[in-house]
Amino acid sequence: MGNIFLTGYRATGKTTVAGLIAQALGKEAIDADVYLEEQAGMTIAEIFTEEGEQGFRNRETDVVKKLAGRENIVVALGGGAIVREENREALQGRGITVWLMASATVIFERMNTDPLTGQRRPDLTAVGGLEEVRSLLTQRTPLYQAVADFMVDTEQLSPEGVAAEIVSKVTA
Repeated sequence: MGNIFLTGYRATGKTTVAGLIAQALGKEAIDADVYLEEQAGMTIAEIFTEEGEQGFRNRETDVVKKLAGRENIVVALGGGAIVREENREALQGRGITVWLMASATVIFERMNTDPLTGQRRPDLTAVGGLEEVRSLLTQRTPLYQAVADFMVDTEQLSPEGVAAEIVSKVTA
């Protein structure tokens, strides 16, 4: 079966679902953003402040390539990891990629109820807020679609339900 990579916008449940899938399948769960922070010795917000988005994306590319080279893992990718073509290429043939999807409104609501999101994740555009979510989702949706082997809509499902759906598809 190989690796499982979860992609999708922030607050779609990637980290939680990755842990549940890994537990069900006896794999290791890795949050790519946490891994990146551990490697850098600073938070994503600090990286953005010190190195800008380009510096962060360079570090993210290194992490995606490292993780894509490993075996028997479930990876929660950063929401923008699929923006760079070299990251999408690194994932090809390295496992199954699943797009966790939700509407901009639901994502924004989840982001506002998750205290860690605001602390650890900077706005990516000058606009911020719901407009940023809508704008980035519009830009990224074709990329999520291109990289994903299949999609799971997370709006009506619990994390356990999302994980169960993915496990049933990858073990079928």
